[in-house]
Amino acid sequence: MKSLHPLTWWIWSLLIVGAVVSANSSWLAGISIAGATILVWRFAPDAPWARSFWFSLKIGAFILVIRTIVGVLIGVPIPGTKLFALPILPLPSWLAGIRVGGVITQERLLSSIHEGLIIVAVISLFGAAVSLTSPHKLLRVTPIMIYEFGVATVIATSALPNIVQSITRIRRARLLRGDEKPTWRSIALPLLEDSLSRSLELAAAMDTRGYGVSRKRSRYRPISWRGIDSVVVSAAALILSFTLVAMR
Repeated sequence: MKSLHPLTWWIWSLLIVGAVVSANSSWLAGISIAGATILVWRFAPDAPWARSFWFSLKIGAFILVIRTIVGVLIGVPIPGTKLFALPILPLPSWLAGIRVGGVITQERLLSSIHEGLIIVAVISLFGAAVSLTSPHKLLRVTPIMIYEFGVATVIATSALPNIVQSITRIRRARLLRGDEKPTWRSIALPLLEDSLSRSLELAAAMDTRGYGVSRKRSRYRPISWRGIDSVVVSAAALILSFTLVAMR
């Protein structure tokens, strides 16, 4: 499963995202998050970009909490089972229909959690695609018309996993030096130095390999599309098809 075509997991994630958005179901969103977690835990390589999924889960959890709080405190009142009441903040007349505070119903809370889960599912599925796919192999199958754009995209998408890895390494180093609770101020400067050093090394490596000297693209060994790739994509396509049929 680790040697799948670079586009397989991206096509799979796009199809599952389409199914989650089309179904608009919290159950399907939760199942997709759990499925993506199992796939990344089982098949992600030991590489910096493989940690993108776990970082995306943290971002998704933060968004879910913020979306729930905002949906409960601010929004259109939804009638239903009363849970508790908050003081109502008066708003100008041109904001009629929107209320801050008031009666918090079970339906209003569940609606906010439902919308947050959909967002978390979309973020986690794209994070799974990043974690399961090598950006270098993805660059090899990039069409020549957008090759330069592909190089920039690969560098950009590789920056965040490298930053996360650098933060982990710096925290571990601070811990070994006796700093049990390192602050962001003690991490920021070493992180900046490490990022600048990595950028200079990348620029030197690209210059050594003659990048930009010739307009011709480097020739890579072709990556073949195998039967297991078709199975993975077909499974996601079937899920999307069943979802669209059920929505009718």
